[in-house]
Amino acid sequence: MTALPRQLGLGKLLYHTWHRPAGWMRDLIADGGPWERRRTQRGHAAMAEAARTLPLPPTGSGAPLALHLLTGRKFWDQTAFCLWTFACHAGRPLAPVIYDDGTLTDDHRAPLARLFPAARFVPQAETQERLNAFLPVTRFPTLRERWLNYPNIRKLTEPHLGATGWKLVIDSDLLFFRRPTLLIDWLDRPAQPLHAVDCVTSYGYSRPLMEELAGAPVAELVNVGLTGLDGGALDWERLEAWTRTLIARERTNYYLEQALIAMLVAGRSCTVAPAGDYVTLPRLPEAHDCRAVMHHYVANSKRAYFQHCWRVAMARAGASS
Repeated sequence: MTALPRQLGLGKLLYHTWHRPAGWMRDLIADGGPWERRRTQRGHAAMAEAARTLPLPPTGSGAPLALHLLTGRKFWDQTAFCLWTFACHAGRPLAPVIYDDGTLTDDHRAPLARLFPAARFVPQAETQERLNAFLPVTRFPTLRERWLNYPNIRKLTEPHLGATGWKLVIDSDLLFFRRPTLLIDWLDRPAQPLHAVDCVTSYGYSRPLMEELAGAPVAELVNVGLTGLDGGALDWERLEAWTRTLIARERTNYYLEQALIAMLVAGRSCTVAPAGDYVTLPRLPEAHDCRAVMHHYVANSKRAYFQHCWRVAMARAGASS
């Protein structure tokens, strides 16, 4: 009996015999049980199939709007619905910039390119060249390690590294049900950072440490599902130091990217997407009625997203176009 703990290590043994099964059960309960989980999986499969045959969005009029997204094999269909519902309600042409996480194939790119002929796909090889030029591993070891092992940091590096000007970076798991006037106005005349509002403050690091590093009060509830920043104003040396210190003092955390952006906008005037219109983690009755401008489907709202909301968004967008 003593050989097994020595072989696996007590930590690994506890993980495989207790923490992993307990985590699996918690996730299953959060998903509504096995039947609801299966319904969600079927709904996601139907959404991916529908993404291949979405009608072309109206071309609209005016200058094209550039939205920046990171996507890949697991998320291309969500990217398609996010951009398509935005375009149908915006009344403006879109010229999205789509950053490949290294898993996109022609089969994934083709439906997106059909819907948005002006889209630009940034291959990971191009990103690697910019990383080596502007974020060399010898000077930025912490950010480069996080880029390899923490994909969320790429929503900061890919659009802004080696670039200047304001960009609106959005997550793929968004749906739009009405015209996103606030976002369109910001894209036309960006003058200050923009962010969404979270359902609960989620930075993963203590506020005193974040404020010590930022040198300013850090606002509550900053959410990065919508993030407008000026890439030319980013100090990558400072971001490297922040990241290194956060990890050294309080370890790595899933919410690191959100913490860094909350620190970047600390003490600054920002355009804040109203929580009632741009909803992070929609709950009932909103998750059923879809009256807001936008939903951001984080955590256990994926169930409503894949079972119900994409169908509502598809019907609403089709009716408005």
